[in-house]
Amino acid sequence: MLKFLFMLVLLIPVCLLNNMFWMVQNMLFLLSFMFIMLNFYSNYWMNLSYFMGCDMISYGMILLSLWICSLMLMASESTYKYNNYSKLFLLNILFLLLFLYLTFSSMNLFLFYLFFESSLIPTMFLILGWGYQPERLQAGVYLLFYTLLASLPMLVAIFYLYNKLNTMNFYLMLGMNFNYQLIYIGMIIAFLVKMPMFLTHLWLPKAHVEAPVSGSMILAGIMLKLGGYGLLRVFSFLQLSGLKFNYIWVSISLVGGVLVSFMCLRQTDLKALIAYSSVAHMGIVLSGLMTLTYWGFSGSYTLMIAHGLCSSGLFCLANISYERLGSRSLLINKGLLNFMPSMTLWWFLLSSSNMAAPPTLNLLGEISLLNSIVSWSWISMIMLSLLSFFSAAYTLYLYSYSQHGKLYSGLYSISGGLNREYLLLFLHWFPLNLLILKSDSCMLWL
Repeated sequence: MLKFLFMLVLLIPVCLLNNMFWMVQNMLFLLSFMFIMLNFYSNYWMNLSYFMGCDMISYGMILLSLWICSLMLMASESTYKYNNYSKLFLLNILFLLLFLYLTFSSMNLFLFYLFFESSLIPTMFLILGWGYQPERLQAGVYLLFYTLLASLPMLVAIFYLYNKLNTMNFYLMLGMNFNYQLIYIGMIIAFLVKMPMFLTHLWLPKAHVEAPVSGSMILAGIMLKLGGYGLLRVFSFLQLSGLKFNYIWVSISLVGGVLVSFMCLRQTDLKALIAYSSVAHMGIVLSGLMTLTYWGFSGSYTLMIAHGLCSSGLFCLANISYERLGSRSLLINKGLLNFMPSMTLWWFLLSSSNMAAPPTLNLLGEISLLNSIVSWSWISMIMLSLLSFFSAAYTLYLYSYSQHGKLYSGLYSISGGLNREYLLLFLHWFPLNLLILKSDSCMLWL
């Protein structure tokens, strides 16, 4: 695992050279493919180096991070074209990738916490430095304070655990079971805010709306998954408290998912709509994970990977429209079927993935999550059926409102997409639909 870390670190000076934007991006793609070649599927830690290792959960998340960061550079051509501090931008993204890589591969709970918090800083710089509106300052403060406030109890809980167990290694903590409520709340609340669970989700739409396209992609693609990954890790020693108190979080998430779906139905901002739909999807992931069943764990892992690719692709589409029309409002982004006919296919493919149509990975994830939540309590069927229905409803609203209707009169007659954009969308959509053929790696890792 250290070899990849070295490659990432040695890419940092390359950022500061002239005309190296695409070179760095190609190197990240190369790194992704080298990582795929490792291709180890096992439920125990392997490829160990000094403090890093990789098991099945880490493998998927690291691969997703490398992939999304490569695609972020592909999507941010305007930063390079208008020379909007493009070297600093590259440096920022590389640092972010470095922290994410370390977060997912560290085997030590404290180091995981350290890098989990560190990844916040480059994200904030991304929003503050390359965001669009002046409100991005407020969004940055929301992002910082929500996450920091919730994760301080976690630090205290980690120190308590270290005092009791004399180890921080995930593998050595597997057999431990703590029936201690404060530890449970402290360990879990940081991840609930990061997910974000309903009621602590306010920072997410703000951050998305103000962030540049790369910021939105990394937020939707990976930052939301940090929470789920952390929960998958800490529930190995929090089962006893989990069995007592998890029903609270499941109820909040399911009811919240339905309420957020209603909020999606009245959004006029493309990015806000996609951001709120992320909250609804993460609500299902959280509920399934909290049931502590095998179906729930593997389903939430699957849906996290699928949502990372799908949501990221939708943000790219919203940005492509934004670059042409200068607005994210649905009132101006309508009738795009006439304006960018070839993009409509991509809108359709990614929207259908968003509402978990076959053959996407989202479908596999949602089916196993439905299984786990309904087997946990059949009453949850009410909220789940509403959630599934409204998920399809707001996705259809997004697709039909943006593609059909009368073209806004202030536009040119037609605008084709660029090859770069088609490749970008293809690289989001293709793995999403291909991975279902290799779904054993998502479902059979325990």
